[in-house]
Amino acid sequence: METIDRELAAWLARAGLVEDPNAIIAEPLTGGVASDIWRVEAGGRSFAVKRALEKLRVARDWHAPISRNGKEVEWLLQAGRIVPDAVPHVLAQDAEVGAFAMEYLRPEDHPVWKAELRAGRADPAFAAAVGRVIAAIHGATAHSAEIAARFDTDAIFHSIRLEPYLEATAEAHPDLASHLMALSRETLATKIALVHGDVSPKNILVGPKGPIFLDAECAWYGDPAFDLAFCLNHLLLKCLWVPTSRDDYLAAFDTLAKAYLDAVGWEPREKVEVRAARLLPGLFLARVDGKSPVEYVTTEPDRDRVRRVARPLIATPPTTLAAIRDAWEEELSK
Repeated sequence: METIDRELAAWLARAGLVEDPNAIIAEPLTGGVASDIWRVEAGGRSFAVKRALEKLRVARDWHAPISRNGKEVEWLLQAGRIVPDAVPHVLAQDAEVGAFAMEYLRPEDHPVWKAELRAGRADPAFAAAVGRVIAAIHGATAHSAEIAARFDTDAIFHSIRLEPYLEATAEAHPDLASHLMALSRETLATKIALVHGDVSPKNILVGPKGPIFLDAECAWYGDPAFDLAFCLNHLLLKCLWVPTSRDDYLAAFDTLAKAYLDAVGWEPREKVEVRAARLLPGLFLARVDGKSPVEYVTTEPDRDRVRRVARPLIATPPTTLAAIRDAWEEELSK
């Protein structure tokens, strides 16, 4: 346990969450690369506090505006109106401090999906629920001028997602640069629905009533195919983390993709799938050669397996997600 800084403590007192700012006890939680997160105890209550970092914790230079913290809160509130059980309740927010407080969900009752996957527990029914919730948020916000105006966050999304993933990977693979840069530009120009932007297993809790989504710092009105591709990418990569659970991860990939696409009603499902199938190989390659490589792909032979599958699919994009999944399964079977 430790104390938090005076600015945060004073804000919590102003927000009415604590009576005595000097009596706060805070436990740092895993916050990834983009934020500091604490579990705060004071006056007999416990809750979580999150503050965005201007410089992200990665080896390469990566900065992002802390204003994304406010958009994360807006995403949580908007998603909560659509799928109330799928997000934590926001307790307070301060844009100037760059922080917000939300209910603390105990890990005993809300394990992180990434930890479940690490243990080889890749429940296809839960994966399908993830797909349905994402699609519900996309469907409820699609073609909304009001949502588009509130989440006009191209600069944030570019700095946190497109530049460090697709564009940084273009630098590492000059022969694919034209494809990856075009993909970045076209994704940014696609304006359809409210996007979470970081639908990763580390940001999804396995709650008693289904998935609970955290960490919407990349919230953006744009291409819903990004959320689908981003999440499916993690299920492919997990095959390298726990090879003995490969078939279970691929089954989860199948059920998540099907549940999501079956719920698409805001545009022809084929259009969403084509865009997701184009994005996925770029994101796949980015997790070994971009600014934010996954921590569990640690050997060059495994990185080369990703490259062997991703590179030709970037040069000649498939039109279905199954084509990518099958190419990966074939590589893993060698």
